[in-house]
Amino acid sequence: MAAKRIAIVTGAAQGIGRAIALRLARDGLNVAISDLSSKLSALEALSEDIRASGGQTMTVEADVSEEKDVNSLVTTVADKLGGLDVMVANAGIALFKPIVEMSMVEFDKIQSVNTRGLFMCYRAAARTMIEQKRGGRIIGASSLAGKKGLPAGSSYSASKFAVRGLTLTSMTVACELGPYGITVNAYAPGAIDTPLGKEVVLCVHF
Repeated sequence: MAAKRIAIVTGAAQGIGRAIALRLARDGLNVAISDLSSKLSALEALSEDIRASGGQTMTVEADVSEEKDVNSLVTTVADKLGGLDVMVANAGIALFKPIVEMSMVEFDKIQSVNTRGLFMCYRAAARTMIEQKRGGRIIGASSLAGKKGLPAGSSYSASKFAVRGLTLTSMTVACELGPYGITVNAYAPGAIDTPLGKEVVLCVHF
C-alpha cells in the first residue's frame, strides 16, 4: 500500500482553511493544521473532527508573517509525518479602509500575511519538496478581489493580485518549480459565508 500523502494547511482554524483541511483528510491525506496561537482551541476542535473521521493530523502553531515560524512549521511536519506533498498557503487577513485613511502600519500588516507570508510558505515547501525528489502540490489563497478589486480594499486587493502574480504569471513560481514535478496553483473565492467573508461584507459599501 502506498504511503499516505502529507499536507499542511495554514489558516486552518476557521472558514475556508478548516473546510480544506477536512476535505484533504477525507481524501486520505495526513493533514497538519496550523494557525495563530490565539486560535489554538479552534485548531484542537478541528483536530478532533479529523481524527473522528479516521484521519491523522497534527497541530502546529505558527504566524506566517514570521519567517522562523514558517520554516519551523514545514521542517516539523516533514520530520514528524515523513515529508510534505501538499502545501495550502491559506492564511490571510483583511482590512478595508479608503486609501486616504489607511496607515502604512495597516497596509504593511496586510502584505506581511497575505503576500510575504504566502511567499515564505511557497518557498519553504518548495525547498522541502525539491529535496525529497517526489514532486508536490503548492496552492495559495488569492481572491476575487485579486481579479477585480474592491472599494476601500487597496491593501487587500493588492495583496491578492500579488498572489496571482507569484503563482500564475509566466516565468514565476509555477514555471520555476515545474521541472521538479511540483505544481503551483491559486484559488480565488468570491463572497463566502465565513468569518472573513462577513467582515468584508460589513466593511465594503458598493
